[in-house]
This record gives sequence, structure tokens and C-alpha cells, in this order.
Amino acid sequence: MATEFLYQQSEVLIAIVLLGCMVLVGELGYRLGYRGRQTRNELTRTQIISIQAATLGLLSLLLGFTFAMALSRFEYRKQMVVQESNAIGTASLRAQFLPTSRDAEVGKLFRRYVEIRLHSVLNTAQMSPARDQLDAETRHLQHRLWHIAYEAAEANPRSVPLGLFTHAVNEVIDIKSKRDIAVANHVPESVLLLLLGFAVLAAGVLGYGNGLAGRRIISLTTAYCVVVVLVIVLIIDLDHPQQGLARVSQASMTQLEEVLDARQR
Repeated sequence: MATEFLYQQSEVLIAIVLLGCMVLVGELGYRLGYRGRQTRNELTRTQIISIQAATLGLLSLLLGFTFAMALSRFEYRKQMVVQESNAIGTASLRAQFLPTSRDAEVGKLFRRYVEIRLHSVLNTAQMSPARDQLDAETRHLQHRLWHIAYEAAEANPRSVPLGLFTHAVNEVIDIKSKRDIAVANHVPESVLLLLLGFAVLAAGVLGYGNGLAGRRIISLTTAYCVVVVLVIVLIIDLDHPQQGLARVSQASMTQLEEVLDARQR
């Protein structure tokens, strides 16, 4: 998976750069409009005001649609955490159907599996060597769990409980892939770049309209720029799975870890 530039940058840096660009382009637009205000007739002014309104309206639509995309992905990641914890919990309970000699080993494997999944999400970045190393250990645990399930089912192929355990292990393996995909599924960076560029353009058009009017309210113009920047940063923050302010709760996985710890005692 290719590294996305924006998602590797600090949100504070993005906010500062975007706000600076909007203010700079807005000031440039104001000066151009102010210089040409005497040569523009009323019809031209009306056309420019229409273009200004259309530009700001289109920016609002883009912000709304992009925010909805980011929020839906955020909510899906929350659901996947619960689904994975439920799948692991179900599989660990069905491990009691295994022979006693296997039950203890499987309990330790699931306990380590949950520990790795939590550590992977909370303490490592995507595409990092640390995340790759943990993913490799996760695959090893999955292989071991599946091998145990296969051996048990092969020894007693007519056992319904063992079949349920095998199905549960398969669900754990599948849900891991689904959750990893959900974590990596950002709003396309091209959409965000378009949004950033259009926000700067809108600031320039707004400044040009103020220049034609011959005056501006600096406090309101600045507030508009700040609000737009905050919305864009919020969109990016929602798409930073565990790095921004809006973080997906890992409470269900933490509770499962505590339950598995209690069983090991």
C-alpha cells in the first residue's frame, strides 16, 4: 500500500499551512479587487458576486460530503473493534470443547493474540516495521490456532462442538483482515488535496469580492477561514485511526484481555 503524504503529516502543521495559504490568497484577492473596483460596472459586480456565492456553496458541499465519508469510515472502524473482540471471545469460549491438554495452550494463544492486536493498534503506526513484525506474529498465532482446530476436528470429525470451534477460529482470522482493511481505508488523498485547494481558491474569491466592495470585516473573514480549516482538520483527524484526537475506542478489546487474564489464573 502506498504511503499517503497527508496522513503522515501533523494535523497542527496542516492547519497552520492551510490557514496561512487562505489568509495570503484572500489578501491577494482583496488587493486585486480593490484596485479594479473603479473599472467594474454594476453588471460585472453582480456576476462576480454570483461566482463568489457559487464557489462558497460548492465548498460547503465538498466539506459536507467529505466529512460524511470520513465519519462513516470512523463508525465502521468502531464496529470492527467490537466484532473482532466478539469473534475472539466466542472462539476462546468454544476452546473449552477441546481436549484438556489443548485448552490451556489455546487460552494462552488467544491471550497473546489480543495483547498483540491491542499493542499493534495503540502503539505502532501503519506501514511501520514494528507493525509488520506484530502482524507476522499474529499470522503465526493464527496458523497455530488453525492447526490445533484442524487436528481436533480430524481426530473427531463428527463432533459438532469442535466444528463450532473451527468455525470460530476461521471467523477470527477473517475479521482480522477486515479490520485491517477498515483501518487503512481513508478518504482518498486526491479528494483531500482537492478540498484543500478549493478552500484556498474560495478564500481568494471571497477576498476579491470584498475588494470590489471597497471594504471588509477582517474579524468575520478570519473567522470564516478558521472554521473551514477546523472542519478540514477534523476530517483528517477522523481518518487518523489512533493518532488524532478522535480515536476509536478499544474498550471491548481491553475488557476481553481482562477476561482472558482472569481465566489464566
